[in-house]
Amino acid sequence: MITVERQQPCGRDTDVFPQGKPSRDSLAAPVAMAAGLRELAISGLRRMYSAPDGLFGFRVRRGAGGRLVLEGVSWRYTAIALIGLAAEPESTQASVLGGESIARVSDRLACNVHGMNRVGDVALTLWACARSGYKARQRLVDRLVELEPDRAPMPTVELAWTLSAACAEQDSSIAGLRTRVARRLMAAFDKRSAMFPHVIGEGATALRAHVACFADLVYPVHALAWYAALTRDGAAAAVAMTAGRAICARQGDAGQWWWHYDRRTGDVIERYPVYAVHQDSMAPMALFALSDLGAHDVEAHVDAGLRWLARSPELRGGTLVDDEAEIIWRKVARREPGKTSRTLQALASRSSERRRVPGLDAVFPPRAIDYEDRPYHLGWVLYAWPEDRARRWDNADV
Repeated sequence: MITVERQQPCGRDTDVFPQGKPSRDSLAAPVAMAAGLRELAISGLRRMYSAPDGLFGFRVRRGAGGRLVLEGVSWRYTAIALIGLAAEPESTQASVLGGESIARVSDRLACNVHGMNRVGDVALTLWACARSGYKARQRLVDRLVELEPDRAPMPTVELAWTLSAACAEQDSSIAGLRTRVARRLMAAFDKRSAMFPHVIGEGATALRAHVACFADLVYPVHALAWYAALTRDGAAAAVAMTAGRAICARQGDAGQWWWHYDRRTGDVIERYPVYAVHQDSMAPMALFALSDLGAHDVEAHVDAGLRWLARSPELRGGTLVDDEAEIIWRKVARREPGKTSRTLQALASRSSERRRVPGLDAVFPPRAIDYEDRPYHLGWVLYAWPEDRARRWDNADV
């Protein structure tokens, strides 16, 4: 069960992210819910594992009568789930994986490496195998090098995953690629806007060339912070810190991590959907990586994100955390056909950095819940909130 509030007063240093909002100094009672999120992640992953396929499903959705239905399978989501599960006790891993060991599932992923043509899939698999201690990882390293993430046109998210995988994999055979990928990611950073692009190299559509999403920001922050901690690279640390400050400065007043940004200016283009995974795991994993570099006050922003998840103003104080169904629903979105708002805002901002379509909240109110969840969300919850961190968070005297 999720415990929404604790009663102690708050008070944390705010000297590194001074322009970020909201500060814990303005909050009456920080949200203590990390342990509950972990419980939901473990039970949810147990539900999402397809034992006949030996893989995690693509998603669980709410079907007729409220029944939860598992659909498809996903190699990529399996890798992310294993990244999260790797630090859990073997008994927990086995209970989630239908009695199988994490090494066996890792082997299943690794044996499929030559069927993987996306850099992101290979990188996540290498990351998972390195975390789980699977030994035959050289084939994954070789395949990753073969796909040339340091040169080929690349989604920023996948390049960031590659850097994280190269940090998780300590073998010297990947050291050169690790450095080249870090340099490429840093070179793509726009110092004026403190943003990363959606795609590095050719490949972005004309409509979206100026648009970056939240994932394009947090995964590079996490990866570069990890790389900086591993190599003591001051330039990488500076980029990670600058990008982290920028996204924290644009956090919503109620703790929302907004969705689309103008990479030319750093301004928010379209706020919705707000995803649960951003609130409870993707933002925390990036900000905790910055904390490892010495950043203060990241807890205030993590806390604000959790506070939104516990009580969303868009849902009139409701929440995506469904204790009765034992699931965290995917997102709060606008009531609209397709991706209308995102398309309109991209078109308007493409012609002018400051132009936006007004009045969308009235026309397409952000009150729709997406009644599904995916394994990667729950894998990142476990990665962001290992047991010791969750215990310290929920019991901290703040």
